[in-house]
Amino acid sequence: MRQKIPTIILIFTVILITSCDVGEGNVDSGNRLGILHYGNGSEPQGLDPHVVTGVPENHIVRALFEGLAVKNPYTLEPEPGVAERWIFSDDKRVITFFLNPDARWSNGDPVQANDYVWSWQRALDPAMGNQYSYMLFPVKNAEAFAKGKISDFEKVGVKALDQRTLEVTLNDPTLYFIQLLDHYSTFAVHPPTIMKFGKSTDRYTKWTRAENIVGNGPFVMTEWKLNRRIVLKKSPTYWDRDKVGLNGVVFYPTENSVTEERMFRVGQLHYTAGVPLDKIPTYRDMENTPYVQAPYLGTYYYLLNTNKEPLNDVRVRQALSLSIDRDMLTSTVLQGTAFPAYSITPPDTLGYYPPRLFGYDPEKAQELIAEAGYPNGKNWPGIEIIYNTSEAHRKIAVAIQQMWSSVLNVQVTLSNQEWKVYLDSVDQMEFDIARRGWIGDYVDPNNFLDLFISEGGNNSTGYANAVYDDLILKKSTKTADRESRYQIFYRAETMLMQAMPIIPIYTYTSKHLIHRSVKGLPSNLMDSLNLKYVWLEDLKKEDR
Repeated sequence: MRQKIPTIILIFTVILITSCDVGEGNVDSGNRLGILHYGNGSEPQGLDPHVVTGVPENHIVRALFEGLAVKNPYTLEPEPGVAERWIFSDDKRVITFFLNPDARWSNGDPVQANDYVWSWQRALDPAMGNQYSYMLFPVKNAEAFAKGKISDFEKVGVKALDQRTLEVTLNDPTLYFIQLLDHYSTFAVHPPTIMKFGKSTDRYTKWTRAENIVGNGPFVMTEWKLNRRIVLKKSPTYWDRDKVGLNGVVFYPTENSVTEERMFRVGQLHYTAGVPLDKIPTYRDMENTPYVQAPYLGTYYYLLNTNKEPLNDVRVRQALSLSIDRDMLTSTVLQGTAFPAYSITPPDTLGYYPPRLFGYDPEKAQELIAEAGYPNGKNWPGIEIIYNTSEAHRKIAVAIQQMWSSVLNVQVTLSNQEWKVYLDSVDQMEFDIARRGWIGDYVDPNNFLDLFISEGGNNSTGYANAVYDDLILKKSTKTADRESRYQIFYRAETMLMQAMPIIPIYTYTSKHLIHRSVKGLPSNLMDSLNLKYVWLEDLKKEDR
């Protein structure tokens, strides 16, 4: 999913919405009342599971909705959600899901198999503009329907056999398909609620407002104050509510990491979305530190608009990449909190290791830029890097700007954009270079490589290659074993990095400040949040 770093200025005036005692901070009152105060990055783009694309939205949507399967945050293995169990056919192409009879929408309606048929038709409808529609492409004829090649949804491999039984037919055996069912793009939505506020494929309607939204997850939304907070409470209709340890969650759009760290330090947040880079050494050296850093399945990279000059020349794209000293960038600017990246897929993703075709090579970069017609920067037309508001993004962009100036004598300008403006710029391809982060939605190389299929919803580069598409969408799905599949991925990723429609920069680690009262929130490779498992320890209980 698209990784976000906060983008909306949060005024440091936190209303203690759960406090009873004068002077009691959010953390103390939250521990006492079971309310988690969570720094969540930017203001959400929206909360429609078939529209949103980012990490902060993911946290909230997965609290309000639940998929057929969910991820265990300790193991990342799928476990029952709306579906209490499922069985595979002998050839692994048909999966039958048996829905939990106690699964309910937050208005009390039962969650039924037809809700999934209706919702998947909505998610795949070309008119929906769902950038994640490809997550359902393993389903028979889903891709054809999404691309308008067929219009009869009955030909798509999803059927309600009865109210509690859903049958899904796949194109081929797909090892990771159950993992996809915890991704919000595969979630069911409540059809009557959607239709009350417009057509099924209308985007950003009033159905996601606090007073209207109907979900089926462990929490319900009671308040959404733009740029201030989103408040959830424990759902009384959730089928497994007795195991939900929190009474509520408050999400804050903490776009300024310095402000967010200060909020944590004075007891207003249990959890931060990130940590200011210059604060990390101090927290690292602290005894019983709240700083938690862990491996993270994600890559930070720059998108290149290959339709624009001079980036339509592969030599220019390669020269820019070869001019970045990733070792220096990660060790100094990033304070050793990341690892240099030379591919889109993080190394050792379920045992897959991507190709490394290049490194820091100033001489080769100068040679390529000269061949492209810009020797020592002569005749360079100028380009712009856009990034969403974040001090870390700015520091990275400044460092790369200086490297390109030093090695190639080319000048680039920097443009900071508010998150929603930035998203629109990227989606409309109104940029030269755009910062990007991709976090794995499931643990498989496919989740990174399918980003760049032709006309893919998240492919905002202009790159299109029929051979690459065939390798990712067809050949890799028909292999008999993992080794053969990874060989195909290696070949495809080699093609991608030779064409260089992106510049990989570093592999992420997750970095958070977490209060010691927070339990059930383990670090994991996907930084996956399952609020159903989280609870708070009242550390001051003994003093009362």
